[in-house]
Amino acid sequence: MIDRKHTLLLVVDIQGKLAEIAHESAHLLRNARILIEGAKILGIPIVYTEQYPKGLGPTESNLAELLADAIRIEKDSFSCCGAFEFEVKLTELHKTDILLCGIEAHVCVYQTARDLIGLGYNVHVVSDAVSSRTPANRELGIHAMEQLGAKRTGTEMALFELLQVSGTDEFKAISRLVK
Repeated sequence: MIDRKHTLLLVVDIQGKLAEIAHESAHLLRNARILIEGAKILGIPIVYTEQYPKGLGPTESNLAELLADAIRIEKDSFSCCGAFEFEVKLTELHKTDILLCGIEAHVCVYQTARDLIGLGYNVHVVSDAVSSRTPANRELGIHAMEQLGAKRTGTEMALFELLQVSGTDEFKAISRLVK
């Protein structure tokens, strides 16, 4: 079970031009929004990255509004772990489980998962909040992450696993999000 005390949400490179052309973009953005709002409800820290924002643009505007209080890291490396600031924040947060979403599944998300697993983190790929420009590359990336030991999950599955019980205000708030 994913435990909220040990978890952080990592939102990888859901930026302007790339977010617009990702396979099933609307589906990706909807689930990323739900994950971000759910993490906030549960008090889970959120880190988001932007790959070369001068060229790819900033984080998608609706998500950027939700991420105003999150930790933003600009990077040039495909893997988030290639950014010194990311590694510093990861160490400071003392989390063992990483909920991972973003784009592109076969490049930045995959390389980040590979490096995080190599560093001993438990990586949970939120497959309905991960995409690439093509469905084939999306599936390739998810499959490669699973082969490395990442656990595949979904937006609702992860949030309800983090909740663990019903009947709370948090449960009611998250139930509204996923409807």
